[in-house]
Amino acid sequence: MGAVSCPVCERPLAARAGRTGRSSVYCSAACRQKAYRGRQGPVGGGGVQELIEDIGRQAGRLSPRPPAALYDTVTELSASVARLRRVARTARATAEDSTTPARSVTAARVTDTPASVTDTPTSGTEEPASMTEAPAAVTELTETDFAALTEQHRREIQVHCYRMTGSYDEAEDLVQETFLRAWRAREGFQGRAKARTWLYRIATNACLDFQRRTTRRPQRYEPVPGMNHGEGEPPARITWLQPYPDDELPVVEAPGQPEAAALSRETLELVFLAAIQHLPPRRRAVLILRDVLGLTAAETAEALGTSVASVNSALQRARPVLRDHLPRERADWRASEPTEGQRAVLERYMAAVGRLDFDAMAALLTEDVTLTMPPNPFWFVGRDALVDFVRVSLDPASPMFLGHWRSLPARANGQLAVGHYIRRPGTSVHRAQVLDVLRFDGGEDRIAEITSFEPHLFPAFGLPLRL
Repeated sequence: MGAVSCPVCERPLAARAGRTGRSSVYCSAACRQKAYRGRQGPVGGGGVQELIEDIGRQAGRLSPRPPAALYDTVTELSASVARLRRVARTARATAEDSTTPARSVTAARVTDTPASVTDTPTSGTEEPASMTEAPAAVTELTETDFAALTEQHRREIQVHCYRMTGSYDEAEDLVQETFLRAWRAREGFQGRAKARTWLYRIATNACLDFQRRTTRRPQRYEPVPGMNHGEGEPPARITWLQPYPDDELPVVEAPGQPEAAALSRETLELVFLAAIQHLPPRRRAVLILRDVLGLTAAETAEALGTSVASVNSALQRARPVLRDHLPRERADWRASEPTEGQRAVLERYMAAVGRLDFDAMAALLTEDVTLTMPPNPFWFVGRDALVDFVRVSLDPASPMFLGHWRSLPARANGQLAVGHYIRRPGTSVHRAQVLDVLRFDGGEDRIAEITSFEPHLFPAFGLPLRL
């Protein structure tokens, strides 16, 4: 049984009678974010040793009763252990890098790692000095101390790499590459600037190296023989696109500047991530550094090793392309936090899938709904084509019937999402099948777009692989 009160503010949680899915642990998004900040805050003044001692204190509080308290303590302990594991992994990688030839996820470096940084970004997401200011001399840090320093910025740098690549898996690899490059370049960094800015510059160059090596561009979906795709135009096919878990997003706090937080949330929606993949990598980097992170033209030029004129020209070319690939209701980047009506639609959507109720599913979709399944070649435009596709595998009378379904709610890219599990005929276990990220029509609470992803990312969203 789930908790009956919020562990942050201790207010009672809303009753869930008749509702499906997991019970909420927190009463609101604000409390959820506050708890997240507590788990993800920077390593304190004691560094790694303080984190180890904190884990010991959390473990000492473990008790099997009451179940809600056990769940909360285990969740807190798991987050701390995960942070320590990341610190240890980075420390091990930097130690190995000190004694072995340089390795890189990019076959050959084509950009230079900056030796030092003197400028800082001017976005509305400045962090407290304790999180951003590096020690007087990074070169004096041990591998473990360096890993603790970089861990404070991991979430933010990983989101930056994700915006640059559109791939959660690749962003994780590029964060590790960024930290290795920072370790190798530490001699040139004497605390003259904030570690956050320094890491952003290195991460941007690591992403540009990676993208030059892969040389990939969005294509258009093509018809699959024998499949009814609907009457609409084929959408863009971005085979490497992946979702990003909300629980791993950095917390954006900008007192007095609500537009900064809104812009940050908006520029993580899948529709935005897909749109910027149409930009050449360097223009994409300029747009992200200028319009998302808020760097000046001079700071962006220094980060990319180019001129202010080149930055302004690239930005001038990038913005119209971005607008052309955004839906009309997203062209001005309006914030789009899910509404209560949309959450209710999600509940009905999960219930309809569980009942295999095609009519109920169809009623929740817009007439021109789009379904894509990266990296797979399947796509559908229009409610009738989508329902015809799912009916083949969800109708118990069909010879291609897959089995019975259960669903759990999730959050991805600031959007509502749902993890679907299937129990195949003759088995007793529901196994992870697909993660749907939903986009809603702006004028009515119906689903306008479903992007379905393969199940290997379920653990990143806190979803089990089996029920």
